Amino acid sequence: MNTDEIYITRCLQIAKNGLGTTRPNPMVGAVVVFDNQIIGEGFTSIYGGNHAEVNAINSVRDKSKLNKSTLYVTLEPCSHFGKTPPCSDLIIKHKIPKVVIGCVDDNPEVSGKGIKKLKSSGCNVIVGVLSNECKLHHKRFFTFHNKKRPYIILKWAETKDGFIAPKSKNEKKPIWITNKFSRQLVHKWRAEEQSILVGTKTVIEDNPSLTVRDWTGENPVRVVLDKVSKLKNELHIFNNEATTLKITECDINFNEKIAPQVCSLLYNQNINSIIVEGGAKTLQTFIDENIWDEARLFIGNSEFKEGTKAPRLKGNLTSETKIETDILRIYSNNNDIPNHV
Repeated sequence: MNTDEIYITRCLQIAKNGLGTTRPNPMVGAVVVFDNQIIGEGFTSIYGGNHAEVNAINSVRDKSKLNKSTLYVTLEPCSHFGKTPPCSDLIIKHKIPKVVIGCVDDNPEVSGKGIKKLKSSGCNVIVGVLSNECKLHHKRFFTFHNKKRPYIILKWAETKDGFIAPKSKNEKKPIWITNKFSRQLVHKWRAEEQSILVGTKTVIEDNPSLTVRDWTGENPVRVVLDKVSKLKNELHIFNNEATTLKITECDINFNEKIAPQVCSLLYNQNINSIIVEGGAKTLQTFIDENIWDEARLFIGNSEFKEGTKAPRLKGNLTSETKIETDILRIYSNNNDIPNHV
């Protein structure tokens, strides 16, 4: 690993501090290096706050060193006015002579314009250091802008004998297949993504809250498919703990392919990531229509013998982890954004 790769790796490390708080902005990481030492670091603030480059530059105590420093950043610095001024202007203002960028920003408002502005000012710009790793890190952002839809994570738990739910149960609440450690991990994931989706049957049978309870973080936007508005307002999914978006036959045509219509609706709501949690029919819809990016499958230590069969998935197995008595398998779909490196 060369020097530039070492510092971009550090950018990726600190960028993860923004996971779940910067959306719909990308979670960027930046470091300032002077005389082979890091003198400033920053990651993207909560949405509406400073970008990573601004935080990194602001953290440098001796600003006189900036005109002899190198700025490293995971994503091309912006060149347009949004909720904050352009980062490229701040870099030029401080006369930072060299900028090393992980990957180009595909957002049409930026897309090479930040690089062009920096080069026009006389800055030495290097692009594409650990490009695949940076694209992986910014997978939600790239999917949203390139595919005009959210980054889609399928998630479910199944028994050792391949069932997602028992044939019958006495109460309208979930029957846990996984252990408490796996369930805590799921709540962590909820805090990291912008929204979460379930179908009508899951809400009726389990009455889920779909909120973050076993982790610290913001609740995702709850999305529920409710074709004929049969779900009652007293269900947990309609409480005031989080925003709920109900999709009915007034919003999409349930006789046509559902997944692309849902994705288009969420894209127009500026939602850049979603966890599809169930049920089996809803998950299988996204699988059959081949609109998904990542699948996270838990296999518990119990058996139901009969019940609702788990979804059938074809994808690339990228990892398998043991969580006490559970097995977690991560799959990726084939697309042009690396899911795992």
